[in-house]
Amino acid sequence: MKIIIIGPAHPLRGGLASFDERLTRQFLQEGHDASIYTFSLQYPGFLFPGTTQYSTEPTPKDLKIKVSINSVNPLNWLKVGNELKKIKPDIIVVRYWIPFMGACLGTILRKVKKNKHTKIICIADNVLPHEKRPGDKQLTHYFLKPVDAFVTMSNKVLNDLHIFTQKPAKLVTHPLYDGFGTSIAKKDARKHLQINDEPTILFFGFIRKYKGLDILLRAMKLLSEKSKVENIVLPKLLIAGEFYEDKENYFSLIKELGIEENLILHTDFIADSEVRYYLSAADFVIQPYRNATQSGVTPLAYHFEKPMLVTNVGGLPDMVPNEKCGVVVSPSETGVANGIELLYQLGENYFLPFLQEEKNKYSWQVLTENILSLAHTK
Repeated sequence: MKIIIIGPAHPLRGGLASFDERLTRQFLQEGHDASIYTFSLQYPGFLFPGTTQYSTEPTPKDLKIKVSINSVNPLNWLKVGNELKKIKPDIIVVRYWIPFMGACLGTILRKVKKNKHTKIICIADNVLPHEKRPGDKQLTHYFLKPVDAFVTMSNKVLNDLHIFTQKPAKLVTHPLYDGFGTSIAKKDARKHLQINDEPTILFFGFIRKYKGLDILLRAMKLLSEKSKVENIVLPKLLIAGEFYEDKENYFSLIKELGIEENLILHTDFIADSEVRYYLSAADFVIQPYRNATQSGVTPLAYHFEKPMLVTNVGGLPDMVPNEKCGVVVSPSETGVANGIELLYQLGENYFLPFLQEEKNKYSWQVLTENILSLAHTK
């Protein structure tokens, strides 16, 4: 089948781009003619909270990526929509993660549907955004109308989707992020990152309020105080990811808590080629989120067989069986601190058999099978 994916891809960077490229490779591996249409302008500069939207990694040689969509130019939307309408792909797989994209993608897809051939399947990462803005619901309604069916990767998003539409939808587990290479020895990974070979936990990914880094910092303070009177493991916290909000608030909190010596800050964007070192260096991956739909960090941790701490919000507990693949705690400093302590009490080897069994569910083939099944739904 001829399949076109619409969403972030090289030269853009980040988890969505990595996902779209890996999904395209899966379709190609299965014998389909698959390519990507990505953005020439994803966000205007004043809307983008990071340092740059663009990757420093080399262009993938094995993928056809057309850089053509301008998210703020309606004339471009009409042009791209007409182009895709004439190409007549059998399936378009479109990513939807933020209402800002609703007008752009909704217009393109309306044009495509006029060919009366192409089936449009949406992978909905979010339907209701983490940070709400005026017009979100209207933009989402506009986007959803030309879509034929949906894939979600958490019950939370599936339930949100049903507020807007009753079109066909399937819940599929977020596949493994297996495109970042294999794990390496912990000692070697720490040497590569130039950090000491000592107990280390990892907070990984863009730093935004809903991800609860401040909760984790306060939990580190509790562990630090407890370690002075009890014989518990006090790990270093490796924070790896770029600030997507005012970093001074975090630096002020760190200073106020007096935990500078317990932290390792690598707060630049982490290139794809470096990801495996961070996951390999950690004992455990900590996700102290305030709210969540699903998290791309979880399948990344499964790929590298790292036990996790997650909070009991959104779809996170569904992906991490408690005291098997990690621990599930309340989104509070006490809950997170107690959870970290429990992870070290149980030890990494305790979790390993469960992680190895659970990760088998996280297959890219399951995702492509569901997309193709939805495309054939009458």
